Amino acid sequence: MPIVEVNGVDKVYQQGDIEIHALKDIHLSIAPGSFAAIAGPSGSGKTTLLNMIGGLDLPDHGDVIVDGCHFSEMNQSQLAELRLNRIGFVFQSYNLIPVLSAVENVEYVMLLQGVEKVERRERAMAMLDEVGLSEKYHNRPSELSGGQQQRVAVARAIVSNPAIVLADEPTANLDSKTGEGLLKIMAAMNEKRNVTFIFSTHDKMVMDYAHRLVLLRDGMIADDEFK
Repeated sequence: MPIVEVNGVDKVYQQGDIEIHALKDIHLSIAPGSFAAIAGPSGSGKTTLLNMIGGLDLPDHGDVIVDGCHFSEMNQSQLAELRLNRIGFVFQSYNLIPVLSAVENVEYVMLLQGVEKVERRERAMAMLDEVGLSEKYHNRPSELSGGQQQRVAVARAIVSNPAIVLADEPTANLDSKTGEGLLKIMAAMNEKRNVTFIFSTHDKMVMDYAHRLVLLRDGMIADDEFK
């Protein structure tokens, strides 16, 4: 059974008198444990599609199904609960909370989930160990490099055991060496934990690492390649 299904999704944005067709009749099925990249030029619809899969935006037509949940049948509070418990997010801009330490940032989703304090701390520290930040537990984001901040973001996304992790241009603000190090960490987690990763990217290195490459052009799937 697919972990993600996108069935006939359309999305139109209105800019003044102009209609922007961001997505046109998208059909996509992603298996559990995938390491997939959605790629394409700027304006192709890749971030819009990722936002649809994450329930951050809803289609004008069609349906998105994640982990057996039909978005078309859910209200906003149900979607928020699904995002909290089943979907991890990694953003281009890291989105860490500046006043919290690395370990507190990783704990944050578990805090919202109601995980007990001792367990939260143990799991957060173990996850930071796994991404190579065992000496940075108590550093705030401003005391970390961009690569280290993004590793904290990956740890935060993974620690709550989501069904899928959505990564929107995760290497865009990183140099190639740091970006590759991050990809190796995510690839290892994909293999070890069987967590499904879906990237939106224009970075060739991410495309090369992906086991599946979905190419968008003008809001439509132009190619879908398994490696």
